[in-house]
Amino acid sequence: MSAEAGAAAGSLPIALDAAGGDHGAVPNVEGAVLAARAGVSVLLVGERVALHAELGKFPGSAALPLEIVDASDVIGMDEHASDVRSRTGASINICTRLVKEGRAAAAVSMGHSGATMASALLTFGRIKGVERPAILTHLPARGGMTTLLDAGANADVKASYYAQWARLATVYLKVLEDQDNPTVGLLSIGEEDHKGSALVIEAHALLRGLHGQGIKFHGNVEGRDIFLGTTDIVVTDGFTGNVVLKLAEGEAKVMFGWIRDALNSGLKSKLGGLLVRGSLRGLADRMDPSTYGASILIGVKGLAFIGHGGANATAVKNALLRAARAHEGRLLPRLEVAFGEGAAPLTGTEG
Repeated sequence: MSAEAGAAAGSLPIALDAAGGDHGAVPNVEGAVLAARAGVSVLLVGERVALHAELGKFPGSAALPLEIVDASDVIGMDEHASDVRSRTGASINICTRLVKEGRAAAAVSMGHSGATMASALLTFGRIKGVERPAILTHLPARGGMTTLLDAGANADVKASYYAQWARLATVYLKVLEDQDNPTVGLLSIGEEDHKGSALVIEAHALLRGLHGQGIKFHGNVEGRDIFLGTTDIVVTDGFTGNVVLKLAEGEAKVMFGWIRDALNSGLKSKLGGLLVRGSLRGLADRMDPSTYGASILIGVKGLAFIGHGGANATAVKNALLRAARAHEGRLLPRLEVAFGEGAAPLTGTEG
């Protein structure tokens, strides 16, 4: 199906940076095939010959809503994000241009995260009223998940960013997770209002003043609250958020390694392991980053999703499904409405 045909049918395809990531085309093409079988149209952006060869490994792929868009250049994982300015033919730049031109609903990349952020920001610009976009991600928590932002886009922040991100995340959860009135927590070193750095205290006062005006502010939360599910949303700076994310991923791997070692430590342990295998598999699925596929760069005037460089086909598929759902739920227009005329000001100098 062509991009134009998809538009005519009312459902634009998702542009996938099929050359991006640690493993190149292999998981990207397989993930696109899985998503296409689930009903999502995909534009595979990358080197045409290589992508055709990879698609040929999947019987029946010619009948799926998949189209290849040629891109001879790709920004490698060890290259500079600033290269997006000069390398207009790079796969990620073609993806974001397809969205900007209305030929694709969203851009998805498992490639260079910095390059994806830079390309999205340069191509789309920011939603009016948003000073800095943020990476919004999900972490498994008691009772479901906790939405965390910023997960790495902004190491240095201002108090007003927290309020803007809280509103962005609130709308996101309403659209994609059907949560009517999600709660917002501000990550700090204590629950008390006066705890935290000068920046956190300033952000707390701003968020508290906006409670009930599009934001349901719970107050300060501590690191443990992220996994206890104390609030639906946790806002923090990108430096701290990225550390939290990597710590959680690393701890999950270590924990499952301990469990595996314990269950293989003797005959009785191995027999017990057989009995709990199904339950452990379900737990592993809940803690697997591929469950959510990719994180959205929220706050830009276009849909852009950023995945792990080492993503597998399942992660790619789920990222494409999430991107399609965001488009179908009109996430971007609803975010713009949330920051439109009449909305409560989200800066420390207004209101």
